[in-house]
Amino acid sequence: MTVPGGVPQRIETGADIAVCSKVLCRIEPRFQRIADAGPLPLRRRADGFGALVAAIVGQQVSTASAAAILGRLQAAGYVTEAAVAAARDEDLRACGLSRAKLRYLRALAGARLDYAALREADTGTVLATLTAVPGIGRWTAEIYAKFALGHADVFAAGDLALQEAARRLFDLPDRPSEAALRRMAEAWTPVRAVAARALWAYYRAETKREGAP
Repeated sequence: MTVPGGVPQRIETGADIAVCSKVLCRIEPRFQRIADAGPLPLRRRADGFGALVAAIVGQQVSTASAAAILGRLQAAGYVTEAAVAAARDEDLRACGLSRAKLRYLRALAGARLDYAALREADTGTVLATLTAVPGIGRWTAEIYAKFALGHADVFAAGDLALQEAARRLFDLPDRPSEAALRRMAEAWTPVRAVAARALWAYYRAETKREGAP
């Protein structure tokens, strides 16, 4: 699917990234220095219940801790809505879930989201559907739309790494707030998801730390 001008609405391949990157650099030439450093990563991942479980588990914990908790959930067979709904609280807690995340996973399991329908939905519908589930905020919903569904024009302005990268790239006096960065990103429509990939790549190059989720 493309919008007028041949820009992909969904990012499925490296070729889609390349097309969108060229558009982004025409819109904002300062992104060219990132493009010149090499191709941006695709970062696509599977969608569905498991992807949102991983997103919830990963909130406010290290990558290593999140991986360990996910590993225990998977080993115990808690990989479907039915399994999570049927599990005892103590068994889920034994996997490393906090009380809050236990509630969030039960809410997600009980929501019975239509993941097939979400694949075809527009970005606004995806975000509204996901943020209606307790434990899924705007950042998580935007990351899901970007990486699990491939939406080309979604931007997680609440991401601290994106804010810091924008400060450095645009030589801002301070790190922009979520609202300020969201306003900046409006100019990068219809390829805001590639702008995010570029800023994450820039953050990694500048700080030697991985900022992308």
